[in-house]
Amino acid sequence: MAEEVKLFGMWASPFSRRIEVALKMKGIQYEYIEEDLSNKSPSLLNYNPVHKKVPVLLHKGKPVAESLVILEYIDETWKQNPILPADPYEKAMARFWAKFLDEKLWPAAKKVVLSKGEEHKGLIEEIQEHLKTLESELKEKKFFGGESLGFVDIAANIIFWLLVVQETLGLDMPMFVEKLCVRR
Repeated sequence: MAEEVKLFGMWASPFSRRIEVALKMKGIQYEYIEEDLSNKSPSLLNYNPVHKKVPVLLHKGKPVAESLVILEYIDETWKQNPILPADPYEKAMARFWAKFLDEKLWPAAKKVVLSKGEEHKGLIEEIQEHLKTLESELKEKKFFGGESLGFVDIAANIIFWLLVVQETLGLDMPMFVEKLCVRR
């Protein structure tokens, strides 16, 4: 009998996409449950009563919330096709860069959409600096982890969200976003 794995997500959430990518990389079958964030389901509120947001992974009836935590859970639960490095130092660095994405790049990216004037210009500059920092870490590697897709690459899907925002809203984003997308 297959394990019960459900993912509560939202189609436009880069955080939900992270979990879908990891589950697919691991070859794990799951049920996807689309959430309407303006009318959250009782199940979502029950499984994530603290943050009340997606994604939530439900495995054998036990909920796991927060995308980076879920990614680590998936990697520790299903050992095939690892997404985190085995080496403790490299694993710590992967966690560091994923946290950098979530705590530095993502907040500026969310704000830039609604900003105007000097605030907008300042946020674009902040995003550009964060992207340059990431580019210096990526160097000439195919992926952040080397030759294969890994934890930081999955977490970095928010960069692709930036490209969508750039195209949709006509924002002036750094060329790094486009170069990164083409690099793959």
